[in-house]
Amino acid sequence: MDAVLRQESPDRPLRRRRAGDWWPIVWPTALAVLVASATAYRLADGREVAPVVAASGLVYLAAAATHRRWVAWVAFGVAFALITLDKFAGLDALPWLLALAGVLVIVGPTASRTHPWWALPLQTAAMLVLGAMAVLALRLDPTVGGLLVAAALLGHAAWDAHHYRTGRVVDRALARFCAVLDVLVAILVGAITLTA
Repeated sequence: MDAVLRQESPDRPLRRRRAGDWWPIVWPTALAVLVASATAYRLADGREVAPVVAASGLVYLAAAATHRRWVAWVAFGVAFALITLDKFAGLDALPWLLALAGVLVIVGPTASRTHPWWALPLQTAAMLVLGAMAVLALRLDPTVGGLLVAAALLGHAAWDAHHYRTGRVVDRALARFCAVLDVLVAILVGAITLTA
């Protein structure tokens, strides 16, 4: 059955949407909720999420360095695996994430160009800021470090929203996924930090 939904907006007339049109909105959001839930598992200190801050920059940097949007999803998978090993096997994921970012910055200029020339320098700068915030958060006391992690994630959510709106560097599904994930985890980290 082809359900039809109506959507109204102040700047455009009423238009019809098919139920299947919601899939590109639903799956990145559902995946973000699932990953946020996994991040929340056994979380006692907001600073434990510092590698997620670095990973958020790495994902965009990977797409910019390789000039391929889909590589952002591969980078997310690698970062997720490292962070999972950090959480359950004691591996320190942050140095690995930062080392991968360094490799991407070196390899990036040799890749074929499909993004604008400024994509790699801009994503490199974002990675430097996010990486520095992640490292700094781990060196601060639990309250200040946790709040810094939450602030960094909210800042990155704004970065995601910009990339979603402009359609640059990564595909919109990844930008939506990251924005929802960043906001949910930032709220979670803030709540844990302020109630501990």
